[in-house]
Amino acid sequence: MRPRSLKPPLPSRPSWWLQEARAFRPEAVSPPLAGTLDVDVAVVGGGYTGLWTALALRERDPSLSVALIEAREIGDGPSGRNGGFLHGYWSSIATLRAVLGDGAALQLAHASSRIVPAVREFLEQRGEDVWLREGGLLKVAATEAEDAVVAGSVRAARELGAEEEAVPLDGDAVRQRLDSPRFRGGVFFRDGGIVQPARLALALKRAALAAGVQLFEQTPVTEVQPGRIGTPDGSVHAREIVLALNAWATGWPLAGRQTTFASAVVLTEPVPDQLAEIGWSGNEAVTDGRMFLHYFRPTPDGRVLMGSGSGRLEPGGRVGPGVLDDVTAQSRAHDGLRALLPALADVRIEARWSGPIDVSADKLPRFGTVPGTRIHFGAGYSGNGVGPSWLGGQILASLAFGSRDEWTALPLVDRRAHRLPPEPLRYAGGRVVRWGTLASEDAIGAGRRPSAAARAAAAIPRLLRMPIGVR
Repeated sequence: MRPRSLKPPLPSRPSWWLQEARAFRPEAVSPPLAGTLDVDVAVVGGGYTGLWTALALRERDPSLSVALIEAREIGDGPSGRNGGFLHGYWSSIATLRAVLGDGAALQLAHASSRIVPAVREFLEQRGEDVWLREGGLLKVAATEAEDAVVAGSVRAARELGAEEEAVPLDGDAVRQRLDSPRFRGGVFFRDGGIVQPARLALALKRAALAAGVQLFEQTPVTEVQPGRIGTPDGSVHAREIVLALNAWATGWPLAGRQTTFASAVVLTEPVPDQLAEIGWSGNEAVTDGRMFLHYFRPTPDGRVLMGSGSGRLEPGGRVGPGVLDDVTAQSRAHDGLRALLPALADVRIEARWSGPIDVSADKLPRFGTVPGTRIHFGAGYSGNGVGPSWLGGQILASLAFGSRDEWTALPLVDRRAHRLPPEPLRYAGGRVVRWGTLASEDAIGAGRRPSAAARAAAAIPRLLRMPIGVR
C-alpha cells in the first residue's frame, strides 16, 4: 500500500501557540530514523492521537517496544495549531442521536466525560503547565437560525435524561458570562476546558520519551505495508501498525469517508481590561451555532483567540499551502471577532494562522483495522479532536492489543460511516455547499434573506442526510 502522501507540506505560517511553547521550554528535536528498526508496534503520526496511543500502549504493557514516527516536528501539525478546546461529546449530543441512536449516543457521551479528568490527571502527575482552565463550553446563538441549534442541544439532552449536561441560558444569562449585544441565548455544557494546545503536544512528547517510546521526528513515511513502514532513510518492521494521520488520512485508508477543510484563527494582543469590562472571567470556551462555526476563548494573559471553521478545501482532500495559510479564512475569523464581540473590534491582531481539519460526512471520527491486516487507523474528528483524541488513543491501543474491551465497544469503532461522493464530485460539491452555507449564514447575520441559489446549495447535505460541518 503506497499512500498518496504522508508528508505534510511545511506550514507557511507558524502558530503562535508553538512559538510560545518552544520559548517556554526549549528542547531538542528527536533524530530522524536511519536504518532498520524492529518493534512490536509502530505509530505513524506525532499529533495528539499518535502520542496518546503510544503512551497507552506502554502504560498497559511496559515490555512492549513502541516506535512513533512524525513527518516533521511534534506540534507542527494540527495539534499545535487548533483552538485548544478540550471537551468530549455532550456538546454534540444532538448529532450523536441522529447518527448513532439514543443508546449509543449516551454510551459515547458518558465515555467522553472521562476525557477532561484524564488530561488533568496526566498534567498533575507530570507537573506540566498547559494553561488548563475548566470553565465549560458555551454555545451561543447570534441569529434566529442559530436559536434552533441551541434548542436542539437542550432538547436532546433532556430527552435522554441528561438535562444537567446542557443547561439552557436566555440572553441575559449568556451576557452575564460574556456581554455582547449579538447574543440572543445559549446553552452551557459543564464538560469542557481550554488548553494551550502546543504545550499539550510537547508535554505528551516528553511523557512518551520518558515512557520509553522510540520517537523519530523529521521522518516522512513513504510506504505502508502489513508489517512494514518505509521511510527515506530506513524502515520499521512491526507486527502492529497504527496510522494516526487525521487530515492526511483523507486519501488513505479513509478515502471516501472524510475530506479536509481549513480552519483559521486570529489572536489579539493582551486586553485583560476589556475582558473584565465584558465580564468574561469564567474561562469559558465559546462557539456559535453556525455550520462553519466561530470558536473563541481567552488566554491567561488576556488575549482572545477567534477561529472560523469556514476555510478552503482542495481537490482530493490535499493539505496544501492554501489550507495551511488560508488568508481569506483568517479574515473571516477577524470579521467574526468584530461582529460577535464588538467591544474588541479595535483590538490589535498580533498573530494569525490556519490548519487542516479532517471532516467526516457525519461529524464523528471512525476507528478500525484495515481488513486482512494488523494496520489500525482513526480519523475524522471534524474540528473536535483535542479531547476525543484521548479516547482515540485508548481505542487504538486496544485494537493493537487485539482486545475486546470498553474502548473497542464504543460506537466509533468499526462503524458504517457515511460515504462522501467520489472525486471530483466531492471537491466540486464541497465548494458549492461551502459557498451556499457561508452566503446564507452571512445574509442571515446581516438581517437579509439568503438568495434562492444559496439556500439550495446549503440544503444539499441535509437532503443527503449528511450533517457536514465542524464540531
